[in-house]
This record gives sequence, C-alpha cells and structure tokens, in this order.
Amino acid sequence: MAEPAFDVLGIGNAIVDVMARVDDDFVVAEKLAKGTMHLIDAARAEALHRAIPDAIERSGGSAGNTAAGVASLGGRAAFIGKVADDPLGHLYRSDMHATGVAFATTPLPHGAPTARSMILITPDGERTMNTYLGACQMLTPADIDPATVEAAAITYLEGYLWDPPQAKDAFRRASEIAHSAGRKVSLTLSDAFCVDRFRAEFLGLMRSGTVDIVFANDLELKSLYTTSSLEAAVAAVKDDCALTAVTVGGDGALVVTAAGVEAVPATPVDEVVDLTGAGDLFASGFLYGVARGFTLADCARLGTLAAAEVIAHIGPRPAEPLAALAGRAGFTL
Repeated sequence: MAEPAFDVLGIGNAIVDVMARVDDDFVVAEKLAKGTMHLIDAARAEALHRAIPDAIERSGGSAGNTAAGVASLGGRAAFIGKVADDPLGHLYRSDMHATGVAFATTPLPHGAPTARSMILITPDGERTMNTYLGACQMLTPADIDPATVEAAAITYLEGYLWDPPQAKDAFRRASEIAHSAGRKVSLTLSDAFCVDRFRAEFLGLMRSGTVDIVFANDLELKSLYTTSSLEAAVAAVKDDCALTAVTVGGDGALVVTAAGVEAVPATPVDEVVDLTGAGDLFASGFLYGVARGFTLADCARLGTLAAAEVIAHIGPRPAEPLAALAGRAGFTL
C-alpha cells in the first residue's frame, strides 16, 4: 500500500462563517430570536448579510474545521465540499488553501449560492445564528475524486451532510474507494437532532463496516441508542464499531474498542469562551494521532488539547498553531 499523501480527508458542508459583534438592538431590529439557530432561505441570507456591520468572513463547516485543525498540527489535510462559483465560494477556497488544506472540488457553476452562517455575537457573549445551506447541499458522487480518497490515510465524513440523498451516495462512494485502497473511514454523528433523523442509517453504516471510526459526544451517543445511560450506550457501541471516540465535556473523552474503554481527562482551560468547534477540533487531534500511529490514549489527549485551544477564544479554528501547543505539551509530531 502506498504511503498516504494526506493524513485526513474531510468531506462535509462548505459553509462560510460570517461573524460579527452586534448590540441587542440589532438582534431586535432584525426580528431574530437571541441565542437560537435558524435555517434561512437565499433571499433572507442576502439581506441579513448586507445588514451585518463589520463582518469577518472565514471558511467554516464541521469537516472543514477538522481539516484545518489537522493542518494546524502540521498534518497533511484535504477537503471535499461544494461551493458556488461566486465571491463567497472564491473566498472559501482561498481561505482553506491559506490554512494549508488542499481543496479542489469543482464549484457549482449556477443555481444556489455558497452556503453561509451568520453568527451574531452580542455583548453578553450569546451567539445568534442564521444559516443558509445553499450550494453545500449539492455535493454528488461525481465530486468524490478517487485519487484524493485513495491518497488519504483516513476519510472523515460529516453527519450534517447526511440529509441530501446525493450526498449519501457520495459518502458511500468515498467509503468504497477508501476501503478498496486499504484506508480507514470515520464518521462524526454531528448532533443529537441529526442522530434522531438518521439513527437507523448511522447504525447501518457502523454495523456494515462502512465506517471504522465514529465520533460522538455523550448526548449523541445516548440518542443513537435511545437510552439515558451513557454506560449502556458505550456498552452497545463496543459491538457496533471498531473504534469510537466519545467526548464528555469537562470530563474529557472515552476511547471505546472491543477490548474495553479508556478514559482520558480534559485539557484544563482557564476560561471557556466559546464551545463552537470543540468537537471538530477534538476530531482533528484524534485523527492526526491515528494517522501517525499514536496510541489511542495519546490520540484522545491530542484531541482534548486541540479542543481546549479552540474553546478558549471566539471562533471554531485555532488561534495559535496547534503544532507548537502540542510540542509544549510533550508531543512529538
């Protein structure tokens, strides 16, 4: 088997994060429910985007954040996701390249514009989000480049993208290519509501061996097995997936295999500023470790380190290179 050119290939929603600090009056004037997240249409997205003052625009999306985290660790990362051939799509591509992530998916030539998530941060730190999915839902099997999948040690699939039927076919296609090349496939359950919609399908992916590694937080895992007991959910997933990484907030993470369960404590944080991206960055550290042959406990420790960095500031991407942070923590990357 050839040496992989990439440690991790992320496949998911390509969403531009549009972040801005606003006052409460702005939220009221735009008739928004403070602290909530809403899906909106293209017209509302354009109008709200124009109204937002002094916005910062960055590439985002769950799997995109994970790929950026892998690159920040000094890893080799790639991303497959759909943007439109429009200014935000061009911004997304150039921003991903600037983070060190290979991104070559052909843009959507016409139709829906590039996805965006308007993230409004009020003085009390509350985040009000309005998301337009647009072009990112147009990913198809044709967008799965076999050479890129074959070149990645691990392909990482974003559960959020499981809604569109063509994206499901794209995921299955990527898994087939990866396994045929002797590579691994991972899946993040994304959120408990996503699990509620696709419980049977996610379990099918695990039990059929379509995915080898699953990421979940404690709520998602309990939702997957319709139980209020984390212990029961952990016991169940041991039989369904070869490797599961479960984040449990301030208690750290659990690494679950058929051989048993190993608990890894959280990396301490002076102040939790913003939990956005914590799971994405945990996955980046864990997957980097797996790709580089670390022990599973060290994979989880690297994941908690990356997650701790991102929750200490606003935004879902590292504010300092994770490679330097890991080096100071004693990791040899």
